[in-house]
Amino acid sequence: MRGKVNRKVLKTLAYAATGVLGIGAYTFYKSQSNALQAAPKPANWLVELPSREEQVESLSKTPEFDVFIIGGGATGAGCAVDAASRGLKTALVEKYDFSSGTSSRSTKLIHGGVRYLQKAIMQFDIEQYRMVKEALTERANLIDIAPHLSHPFPIMLPVYKLWQIPYFWVGIKAYDLVAGGQLLKPSYFISKTTALELFPMLKKESLVGAIVYYDGQHNDARMNISLAMTAARLGASVANHVAVTELVHEEDENGHKKVVGAKCVDRYTGKEFSVKAKAIINATGPYTDTIRKMDNEKIPNICQPSSGVHIVLPDYYSPQNMGLLDPSTSDGRVIFFLPWEKHTMAGTTDTPCALTDYPTPAEEDVNFIINEIKNYLNNDVQVRRGDILSAWSGIRPLVSDPNKADTQSLARNHIVHVSDSKLITIAGGKWTTYRHMAEETIDAAIKACGLKPKNECITKGLFLEGGHNWTPTSYIRLAQDYGIETEVAIHLSNTYGDQADKVAELSGLTGKRWPVVGVRLHQEFPYIDAEVKYAVKEYARSAVDVIARRTRMSFLNVLAADEALPKIVEIMASELKWNKQKQQEELEHAKEFLKREMGLNLKYQMKTTVPINFSKEEISTYIKRFRSLDKSNKGYITHKDLRAFFKKYKEEEGFFGFRKTSSHESQEEIPEDELHLLITEVDTNKNGLIELDEFLQLMSAMKTGAIGQSRFSKASSIKNKINTTRSGGGV
Repeated sequence: MRGKVNRKVLKTLAYAATGVLGIGAYTFYKSQSNALQAAPKPANWLVELPSREEQVESLSKTPEFDVFIIGGGATGAGCAVDAASRGLKTALVEKYDFSSGTSSRSTKLIHGGVRYLQKAIMQFDIEQYRMVKEALTERANLIDIAPHLSHPFPIMLPVYKLWQIPYFWVGIKAYDLVAGGQLLKPSYFISKTTALELFPMLKKESLVGAIVYYDGQHNDARMNISLAMTAARLGASVANHVAVTELVHEEDENGHKKVVGAKCVDRYTGKEFSVKAKAIINATGPYTDTIRKMDNEKIPNICQPSSGVHIVLPDYYSPQNMGLLDPSTSDGRVIFFLPWEKHTMAGTTDTPCALTDYPTPAEEDVNFIINEIKNYLNNDVQVRRGDILSAWSGIRPLVSDPNKADTQSLARNHIVHVSDSKLITIAGGKWTTYRHMAEETIDAAIKACGLKPKNECITKGLFLEGGHNWTPTSYIRLAQDYGIETEVAIHLSNTYGDQADKVAELSGLTGKRWPVVGVRLHQEFPYIDAEVKYAVKEYARSAVDVIARRTRMSFLNVLAADEALPKIVEIMASELKWNKQKQQEELEHAKEFLKREMGLNLKYQMKTTVPINFSKEEISTYIKRFRSLDKSNKGYITHKDLRAFFKKYKEEEGFFGFRKTSSHESQEEIPEDELHLLITEVDTNKNGLIELDEFLQLMSAMKTGAIGQSRFSKASSIKNKINTTRSGGGV
């Protein structure tokens, strides 16, 4: 126990070394870390991961498993780790990719639920209090077992009324008190001056101070994949892109129907097979009722899907190491405004929705988030619709408890239910409590199905893939040993932990003096070619797997992900022996994913969502400008017209925010390929041309800030007040 406490203390000091406590804490960590033994691995920990082909073979050939888990999100993967670590013969399948659903679309927080504690206190609700207490305990454990993927994170609660200071302070201190020995770091009050120093973008009018408290932050998709890989190393047979098409039932000795297996199809190869197991676990999140009805089609639904939308903005919208919480929006929902992966993420909404494989961020939800964050940013920060780089929706599986007579109200926590045929369903809950949910689920399976584990649950304190030998300075060795640039080395270390050297070994030569290896997939991100190869080893089988979950590019900048796709598909084709047809299919599928699920389609909705708000004089001016470009009176502008436009008007003042240039600048030419990209950016009906209504729409959008620093405005403006590289043109 003492060793574990020491490790946690030292790790906290290491995080503090980034600037909070200074170099002294970091030196202390370095001097003491060698005294700590590497976290021991379970006896059945595999040295090398089986290939996906071997995993599918194991699923289809094994006579019977102890536990078969349907669903590869956080909960399902957590169940697989729990079951395998108890010595149970474990299998797991996921219809798409690990974390492809809700688990990769969270707010990226590891939290106890400060707002739930407020309700618990105000309503004397012991159930909500226990839920917060449990989550705070699990929060500390998750940060401890995956130190490379998670860290304590400060969140600011701005206060604009004097009477709110003691009210909020007491509530946040109660949050600290409930955490007890698992407290990450004490909360504290800061003055208006200090608040603006820490969060200079904050609205300063009427601000009286702020309260800062700590929760955790993590890379949710990578955490989920680490869980799946941990289960595989513990001996579990896990496979993504395998769908359950039917549950198999048999009658027991008493003539009662019992679920004993499932019919599956490998969606990647088309192979069909059956899996038999003593216990079947339904951990499918929003698809809970789909699997339950395979067991018994007459039962009522218990899951109510709810859409949670997030948007991503450029990094200058928030400081690098401080989040913001708006506890009471215009309609009572909570909004977070958080730095994440060198960008700014804002969300979330909570809107009832239909169950779908392709959740799409709704325009009204995106606009709601934009309007709410405007209320907390100073007037110098113009929140522009065009600055949105990506947007996505995650479906929350809110559930009613079938174990209770009242099935109308939604459960505040997770539920574990065993059907008459012994199908075990785990539903509800949240990312932070996945481990405890898994423990309860496997306990229920052992009891209901008579399983015989070799040991009790050991997942509390069990390090996940990459966490055993990682330290905050591991990236230095990567840079030194492999010749990888520092930013890439930090990214690899913080993503793969002590497995990062395996990724580095796959890196291609750059052909430069420095860095020696590590060819970037996109110049704006530290993701490199080797990660695609390693993703294949970790069972990635589609380009979407890579851009969405093995890297987070599609979640951070949808246009950058689109631009990186050809290179990613090329590498995957080499690794997986794809022919030209398969490569084209992957490109098209990934592009459709970006449009439908990552917000790329939203910018094409500009035509119907941004009003043309000009005076008669302005409209007349813009029409004349358009006609001057359309010299042949074709009714549209081509790339040749744009080239003529830039050549003629580049030195003029006042149009598109032009500034007069030097003689040297006036001679610059815009590349042909860039002009084609400009047309793509503003061509809302996708016919390859810019028509008059689209031209006016663009002018209005640029004037109002609905479209920001797009390719068009970036190319047409010689200088800008703020460097907003890729801040617009996202959505």
